[in-house]
Amino acid sequence: MDIDKILLYGTRLVIIFMCIPVHECAHAWMGVKMGDDTPIHQGRLTLNPIKHIDPIGALGILLCGFGWGKPVQVNPLRFKQYRKGMALTAAAGPVSNLLMALIATVIYKFIAGAYLHTGNMALFWLTSIFTYFVYINIGLAVFNLIPVAPLDGQKIFAYFLSDKFNAWIEQYQMYISLAIIGLVTFTHLLDKPMAALEGAVFDFMDLITFWADPIVKAIFKV
Repeated sequence: MDIDKILLYGTRLVIIFMCIPVHECAHAWMGVKMGDDTPIHQGRLTLNPIKHIDPIGALGILLCGFGWGKPVQVNPLRFKQYRKGMALTAAAGPVSNLLMALIATVIYKFIAGAYLHTGNMALFWLTSIFTYFVYINIGLAVFNLIPVAPLDGQKIFAYFLSDKFNAWIEQYQMYISLAIIGLVTFTHLLDKPMAALEGAVFDFMDLITFWADPIVKAIFKV
């Protein structure tokens, strides 16, 4: 197996055992903060991957690069504010991915500086791993923000719409979901917009971690 495949499958294992558990735990944490203790009783307020892995979804990620974790169940009737609680609980997952990407961007900059200073190939491969990691989390966040069930974006989007319009969407949700999933899976119509958005988020991560650049230069003289 060549190094590219090792990185590919290693990255997919990182998604299964780190990115998804953090994502789902973030949903659970926010659901509890909004007033529902269902995630606690179901053992979902944890970073233990076993609690969050869906076997079929994990297999899909490993083999095809596309899959899912076990959805966190919440009872929105227990939320202090129903619509706000649903939106924030849904948003917590993608936000956790963006936070992981942000932290990884800072780590990447320091490792890249060390590599440029030493030329150590182990550091080079570490920079590749962290680049993958950043893009994976950005990709997961952007994908989950698509406003169609069962993705998180649907619940976030619903917060800004009227009850009447949400009822209409719910009535035709299956057809809307099938149409969007079909576009993503079988066509390339959404490839460029999503790639552009992911690139913009990546550039934003680089921009807001500007403070790390002079520190790296001072430490590694690069």
